[in-house]
Amino acid sequence: MHLDMDAFFASAEQLTRPTLRGRPVLVGGMGGRGVVAGCSYEARVFGARSAMPMHQARRLVGAAAVVMPPRFTLYSALSKTVFDALREKMPIIEMLSLDEAFGEPAELVDADAATVEAYCEGLRGTVMQASGLVASIGAGSGKQIAKIASGLAKPDGITVVTRDAQAELLETLPVRKLWGIGPVAEEKLRKLGVVTVGAFAAMPESEAASVLGSAVGPSLHRLARGIDDRSVAERAEAKQVSAESTFATDIVSMSELRTAIAASADAAHARLMRDGRAARTVVLKLRKSDFGIVTRSITLPYATIDLQTIVATAQRQAIDPQELGAIRLVGVGLGGLSTVRQESLFPDLDHGEEPSEITVDAVPAPPPVEVGHLWRPGMDVRHTEFGHGWVQGAGHDVVTVRFETRSTGPGVARTFASDDAALVHADALDSLQ
Repeated sequence: MHLDMDAFFASAEQLTRPTLRGRPVLVGGMGGRGVVAGCSYEARVFGARSAMPMHQARRLVGAAAVVMPPRFTLYSALSKTVFDALREKMPIIEMLSLDEAFGEPAELVDADAATVEAYCEGLRGTVMQASGLVASIGAGSGKQIAKIASGLAKPDGITVVTRDAQAELLETLPVRKLWGIGPVAEEKLRKLGVVTVGAFAAMPESEAASVLGSAVGPSLHRLARGIDDRSVAERAEAKQVSAESTFATDIVSMSELRTAIAASADAAHARLMRDGRAARTVVLKLRKSDFGIVTRSITLPYATIDLQTIVATAQRQAIDPQELGAIRLVGVGLGGLSTVRQESLFPDLDHGEEPSEITVDAVPAPPPVEVGHLWRPGMDVRHTEFGHGWVQGAGHDVVTVRFETRSTGPGVARTFASDDAALVHADALDSLQ
């Protein structure tokens, strides 16, 4: 089985901020290069989706869009609540991210579809009771079929694919639906006229190996034929997310290198957003044409998910190919992963591209800075009289706060002077009360 929380980040916001329920919510960066980390189904109706530039998503949704900054502390807590509850029924769960996982209950071996569906419905009830959130579940003979099935089950459903039905299901699916087929592999197959999983499965395995490589071609070909014997096993938490590209033509100029670094940083950032944590360390990897490898890293004094900061930090480590030599591979890794995120108080400094010097080793964290009355939309706050709320807007020496939590229903909005001593910053987890 593959369980996937429906629109997890946006659903968590709607759960704890009832005013947002039923509205098109976009979760992600609010800056010019912000990216959508998650969006509600109300936003998806307009064409918005995860990993889309925020400005594009806002344009699609229009004036009704509600943009919220991510609160990974909240998402991590809800994820733990959900999967701790599920482990009481399924001791072994293979987590893929904060909001999705595989399970393989021993009692369902050789079970019929009706039994599996009833079991899945029980799991969905467990998730709802534990967290107040909705999950969709797909089930099948292996991980590949289960993951495809959960996608078909969304939103708020169950899809069970029997062995008899899986060949028909795979036959007409786009080949990109196969786990492991990315845009490059898709393009290679498309040039051969192969656009569906069925057409790929009909190829000789030797041809699949020739086109996609002897390492992955045969295994992908097996998946296309519905053969998937991978077991479900607990996974160690990743210490780093990364992305790299090898170029057909060597990079020989600084402008080319900066473009390549930005592309790799963008891909690594997309994986970071999916992971659900923030990163402190940005690593740049360069492989020269003679296959020598150079790596550099900068450790920030705070964990971040800001794309512009990550791109700028990676680019600050670039070495001119005229000095280093021609470059054939560029990669960006993000490490020091943490569920605790604190953005810089001085982001403009982090976005600069030409510092006077680069500190490669870890930068010690600065002493705490009193931010005073710095209010930003989406921030959790508490008022001595009205309780927990969140900032809807701020400016011109005033701040508007919506007072509500998971259990209150839609709350009342009140406006205060920005220096009101009764209003203080609060923990995002208080919104779960």
